[in-house]
Formats: sequence, structure tokens, C-alpha cells
Amino acid sequence: MDLEQIYQNVIDGDASEVEVGVKSALAAGINANVILEKALIPAMDEVGRRFECGDYYVPEMLIAARAMQAGLRILKPHLVSGGSKSAGKVAIGTVKGDLHDIGKNLVAMMLEGAGFEVHDLGVDISPDAFVKTVNEGVQIICMSALLTTTMSNMSVTIDTLKAAGLRDNVKVMVGGAPVTQDYANKIGADAFAPDASSAVRAARGLMA
Repeated sequence: MDLEQIYQNVIDGDASEVEVGVKSALAAGINANVILEKALIPAMDEVGRRFECGDYYVPEMLIAARAMQAGLRILKPHLVSGGSKSAGKVAIGTVKGDLHDIGKNLVAMMLEGAGFEVHDLGVDISPDAFVKTVNEGVQIICMSALLTTTMSNMSVTIDTLKAAGLRDNVKVMVGGAPVTQDYANKIGADAFAPDASSAVRAARGLMA
């Protein structure tokens, strides 16, 4: 199984074939990091490009991301032993009071597909829980909200980071249906991402 076929199977969203391909590539002696960097990550970049061009929509992105994750699950033990370098350490969660997670889950999968080490905190995450991750070495905090009534907890989290003396230690990215660039600027976030594809681009920019 060549890397080009794994790449194509991720784009096509064929999880079972991605699993077969990754296992075959490892069995053939191809380094896990090479499979990640030459097949999985480029495939998700292409999925993001197609989404931005209007060729793919959220369902196609989600299917491709799940196929990528199927391959990543097989690679992870080998990546750890091989000392693979992470693109960055990210904590992601839906803010306090908000239980919506579809968009957040897709962003998490896309970031993982781009080589980031992602800690998915889940939903209804308190400011203190986000702050705790900074002490654990997280470099980017990603906050999501779908309700206008919970958006204010993004600002509260940033204020909590400041009060803890940790604001300069971490980058903050926000997103979700009611969130705008103006709101991100207003609360002092470092980046705003309207969708999963732009979230990857923004995260790479924050780590640059």
C-alpha cells in the first residue's frame, strides 16, 4: 500500500481502507512519522482546501476526519516511540453553560489531522478548567460557543487567565456560530476561526 493511496482514501473518507493502508505501510517498514506527514496531514490539508473552495461541505469533512482518525489510532503508539514532533499542544472545549459539540468535535479532529496534540475537554467547560490546562503545558486554548448567552464565558476565561498570571503563556482561539472577529478582538482573543478548516490555519499561525 503506497502513501498516495492512503492519502486518497482519507480524502474519500474510507476509514477501513485507511486502516488497511496504514497497517500495510508499517508492515513494509515505512516510518510512522513519514505516513503521518506524507499521507494523513496532506490529505486533511486537501480536505480543508476543498471545503474552502465549496467543493466539500461539513459532512464530507467529518467523514474524511474520521477516516484520518482511524489511521491515526494505529499510528499513535509508533509515533510516541518514534519521538514524533507535535505541531503544538491544544486544549479545546465548549464554554461553560454550552452543551453543543458538533463543531468543536470537527475542529478537534481537523487539528489532530494537522499534527497537533489535542486535549478535548468536552462541553460545559469552566474558566478554571481551561486555565488548568495552561499549567499542563498547553500552548493554545480553543473555546467554542453556539449560544449567544454563553459567549460571555470566553471573556471570563481570558480574564481568569489574566488573574492567574498566565495570559502571556498561551494563545487563545475562539469560534462558534454567534462568534465574530469583532467579538474576538473585543475580548482580547489571539485568533478567531469561523470553521474547522480556518481553525487549522489559525493554529499554525499562532505556533509560527
